Amino acid sequence: MSGSNRLATATSPYLLQHADNPVHWWPWCDEAFDEAAARDVPVFLSVGYAACHWCHVMAHESFEDPQTAMFINDHFVAIKVDREERPDVDAVYMQATQAITGQGGWPMTVFLTPDRRPFYAGTYFPPAPRHGMPSFTQVAMAVAEAWRDRRTDVVESAGKIVDQLANLATGAGGSAEINIAAVIGNLRRSYDAAHGGFGGAPKFPPSMVLEALLRHGGDEAMIMVDQTCDAMARGGICDQLGGGFARYSVDARWVVPHFEKMLYDNALLLGVYTHWWRLTETPLARRVVHDLLNWLLRELATDEGGFAASLDADSLDEHGRHREGAFYAWNREQLTAALGPDDGLWAADTFSVTEQGTFEDGLSTLQLLLDPRAQERLADVRARLFAFRERRPRPTRDDKVVVAWNGWLISSMIDAAMIFDQPPWLESARTAGELLWRVHWVDSRLRRTSRGGQVGSALGILEDYAALIQAYVRLAAATAEPVWLERARQLHGVIASQFDDGNGGFFDTAADAEQLYARPQDPTDNATPSGLSATVHALRLLSQLTGDDTYADRAAQAAATGGQLIVQAPRFAGWLLADVISYAGDRPPVQVAIVGRSDDPIRAELVRTAYQAAPAGSVILAGEPDQAGFALLAARPLIEGRPTAYVCQHFVCKLPVTSAADLAAQLAS
Repeated sequence: MSGSNRLATATSPYLLQHADNPVHWWPWCDEAFDEAAARDVPVFLSVGYAACHWCHVMAHESFEDPQTAMFINDHFVAIKVDREERPDVDAVYMQATQAITGQGGWPMTVFLTPDRRPFYAGTYFPPAPRHGMPSFTQVAMAVAEAWRDRRTDVVESAGKIVDQLANLATGAGGSAEINIAAVIGNLRRSYDAAHGGFGGAPKFPPSMVLEALLRHGGDEAMIMVDQTCDAMARGGICDQLGGGFARYSVDARWVVPHFEKMLYDNALLLGVYTHWWRLTETPLARRVVHDLLNWLLRELATDEGGFAASLDADSLDEHGRHREGAFYAWNREQLTAALGPDDGLWAADTFSVTEQGTFEDGLSTLQLLLDPRAQERLADVRARLFAFRERRPRPTRDDKVVVAWNGWLISSMIDAAMIFDQPPWLESARTAGELLWRVHWVDSRLRRTSRGGQVGSALGILEDYAALIQAYVRLAAATAEPVWLERARQLHGVIASQFDDGNGGFFDTAADAEQLYARPQDPTDNATPSGLSATVHALRLLSQLTGDDTYADRAAQAAATGGQLIVQAPRFAGWLLADVISYAGDRPPVQVAIVGRSDDPIRAELVRTAYQAAPAGSVILAGEPDQAGFALLAARPLIEGRPTAYVCQHFVCKLPVTSAADLAAQLAS
């Protein structure tokens, strides 16, 4: 069959990784399905992402093989999709894959009729039969044979799958009476008291649940927070030299990670560790925040001012072979080569590098299970090991910019900047916010991704709008620049007109987006907050800063649709639970208006105090009295000519204060 690979002009680094495959890949487009209909062949849909280890494995084993590629080209139209660029396509066909196989994951392998209905699916398939799993070639041959000889059965199966998925309940499951203590008890039952975190292996950073527990702040909640945050920060899932967290741990003890580093994980964990330090002033939390931001700015910052999507799990080892974790793992001999015999032995003991290895092939991940007394020696050894590691071949970077992930990072970065008094971090957040508007806001709508300053074609989804509203409200408050608030309002207008489901919740895709066989609407938090929970948080903040209760009312209506989810599966409703805790608990968010000259150190001290002491979800705004663009600053005069703070709820304020101590006391009460 004649044809060519059509991925060379893609903006997605994942698609570009496959641009030289002998498979005649198409991007997701109408023309590909028209081609399948014209040739009367099924579609082979392969979905993955650039940092996915098993996606690379399957590509090397099957898609780079000329014979396998020839069979695919002769019998299918092959479509390659980056799940990070088109999460709507991924969500719909992942639902089908899970319905067909009982499980999901990436790479995702789906066979479709030319009218886009799935009839067979799986994930990774090996090049030869293995462990009871058929080879990819066997699967492809069986599908091609079924299409040729049993077409009626195939089409009927596709119709049944689509009907089954259409009949599944959508939305968040409806309202329910929420007993917060009972929900915390539910979380405690799935909590791993031995190692922190929830469930067994593999174990993922529970960022959204930790945020809810931090907002709760009770003894039982904080035990789970303290142990989990401590275990992750000391474990192999955290890069002990360079900062940043890997995607997940393959074991229950946080020892061996799946080494890819994703922006969204680190954006959310930055917020968690910042808030952990805010409540506890744990030195480990401070170190994690600083290491994490140094890593983000060093390794994920793009030339245009945004932040790249991920770093790969794989890199070249000392023998020139692509190996997972090659950049991060060590043995004792390598430590000695980097540090000399005395420091090498000390580092091996300090970082749990064993003779047998904790990873594979005698290599170990670095763990810092206990802080050594010799902190100066630790800092010196870390710096020398980091410098030595920099000589290793680096993991590749997926440098596309994703709106939602950058939005969550901006929000976390602002909190960290204000709490730790780091103006450069705030400026980085502001620069990223400008990039997202300048490049991604096209014809009054968001585009989800860009690369090298060139915007992609994929439309933004609900999480993109919600994350960016949250980021822009935070930027408006932190900078006292009303342009950010105006942009947040424009983004909300799109949510209101394009994503409302008419039943209190929201769809994940816009009304005028490409119509797949189902319209995605997943209320559950998974690796990232759901579009629903992100929108609830965004609208709450927008209401806090503007004083417009219509935003808060809409947030409450949407949050109520997730009541059953919170009660039944709180591990997958962390941000909705956080919202309930904030607005049904005894420390609801407040508005803090601080007036005074921007260069006055007393005003700066009041701002720091507010960020450190205000309840989670609060808005802190510092500016000049009656500054234009912010209702919160109206009629807020200086007291005796001194910088002054006003603590308000629903714009009704307590007596103004002029000292940080008095402000802290008001916020504590």
